[in-house]
Amino acid sequence: MAGGTLTIVPVSVRRFDRTVAGWAMALAPLVGIGLGAAAALPLSLAGVLGLGPLLASALAVGLLAVLTRGLHLDGLADLADGLGSARPAGGALEIMRRSDIGPFGVVTLVLTVLIQVLALGELATASSTAGALGLLTAAGTGRLAITWACTPRIPAARSDGLGGPVAGAVRYRAAAVATAGVLLVALGGLLDGAALAAGCVLGVGAGLALAGLVLWRAVHRLGGITGDVLGALSETATAGALVVAAAAV
Repeated sequence: MAGGTLTIVPVSVRRFDRTVAGWAMALAPLVGIGLGAAAALPLSLAGVLGLGPLLASALAVGLLAVLTRGLHLDGLADLADGLGSARPAGGALEIMRRSDIGPFGVVTLVLTVLIQVLALGELATASSTAGALGLLTAAGTGRLAITWACTPRIPAARSDGLGGPVAGAVRYRAAAVATAGVLLVALGGLLDGAALAAGCVLGVGAGLALAGLVLWRAVHRLGGITGDVLGALSETATAGALVVAAAAV
């Protein structure tokens, strides 16, 4: 379920219940790290292909979007449109259900992708290793934000969609273990130096904090989480982690 929900990889889910949903969302960071590793391919091959760090970073962010079917980016745009409207929760959720994207969504989407590309470009300029490790950490952090959003005391905004089955399904202990795993990946930045390792570790915290603000606003405004909210949290945390890591190097 984790792979089928968060990636383009086709899977066959033979069983679906709260236990499966909880494990799937707890394993989301592991899926994110795998996605980051795959998306880092343009960064690793930039020298061989004769690509500059900024172009390689754009290709990496684009590949990450392809590998996730663009669902997280779509969720970010939908949440921006919903929160940007002046409608009550029901009206905002209805806006988020629509297939079109409004001005709030377009601006938020463009700025977030631009920030991700430029921050990753800063890392890749330092070294291809820094770019790859920073992307691994950021992708893991983005999915870790999803894990924490599915812990108890955070309700679903509606019963249908992804938010209903996964809301409150992840135990705090599982979320803590997932966090430790992402921090361990962040410490892999030591392969490129202490500055990158520190930036990656701080990036995990910054990404989660930024996503936490978005989550608080979404719950306060909509009454809980939806699949769009989870996607928005992932992209927000990813961007935050990349910016802090880039600043460190």
